[in-house]
Amino acid sequence: MAQPSGEEQAILARVQAVFDAMAAHDSAAAAALVIPEGRLAVSRANGTVSISTLGEFAARLSATKSTLLERMWSPKVLIRGGMAVVWTEYDFHLDGKFTHCGIDSFQLVKTADGWKISGLAYTVEPTGCAPSPLGPPSSPSTK
Repeated sequence: MAQPSGEEQAILARVQAVFDAMAAHDSAAAAALVIPEGRLAVSRANGTVSISTLGEFAARLSATKSTLLERMWSPKVLIRGGMAVVWTEYDFHLDGKFTHCGIDSFQLVKTADGWKISGLAYTVEPTGCAPSPLGPPSSPSTK
């Protein structure tokens, strides 16, 4: 597989930074990565869909007390001018326990401050998940 270009690496770093902000419960860090009015859409396996803004998502992180870990692999990055999309498989762990997998679809725009996430849609699939190629998550004490 070819190495990602510099622009692809910058885009993937923004996506990873969102996961890092989630793990750190850092609303300010998350808010700096998103367009606050952007949309977040969650498609659950039971057919329900919930919509909120990315600003609301960022604000909720500081109030979260649970340990959050989201990991991505095999991302596909498409770029055209100042617009990009990242489509990636992921798994999610809450308080050290696997809860679901799915697909994340990030939409990004290039601003004067660099790439910002303008939209995020993801699926929540609690069953039928293949084992992650990343292996089991490491515990914080072993990092």
